[in-house]
Amino acid sequence: MDTSPYLLLKTLHLVGVVLFLGNIVVTGWWKVMADRTRHPQIVAFAQRQVTLTDWVFTAGGATLLAIGGLGNAHLHGLDHQHVRWLAWGYWSFMVSGVLWVAVLIPVQVQQARLARAFADGDPIPERYWQLGRIWMTVGSVATVIPFTAIWWMVVKPVA
Repeated sequence: MDTSPYLLLKTLHLVGVVLFLGNIVVTGWWKVMADRTRHPQIVAFAQRQVTLTDWVFTAGGATLLAIGGLGNAHLHGLDHQHVRWLAWGYWSFMVSGVLWVAVLIPVQVQQARLARAFADGDPIPERYWQLGRIWMTVGSVATVIPFTAIWWMVVKPVA
């Protein structure tokens, strides 16, 4: 069995992609469906799980993705800032990350705090729904952008 650094890094990268993209897609779906119930306990439970799964799977997947991708670029002497397909993939990933760090995580933290207050069945405040609209809008963009990185990684256009 070949256990070369290339295959190890490629495996880490692919596992990272699966965890990262899988979680952001499934979490978005799960949260939207829970919010649609408008049932305080269900919404609060879903919000808690969104926060937890983002820490474990989104952040964990992003870490593996970066280690594997940048590690293999370095291993093969490829400058991820000047090889076009690597640069576009890298910056797609980074833009999505900035949206998560600057907007989505703070929104999730605020929603989680609000959810703790209504977890026992109290009415869901309007502020939760306002934040939910921000989360959905920015989250949709932050979810689509990494899929463009997949295109760059697979197609690797030269021109």
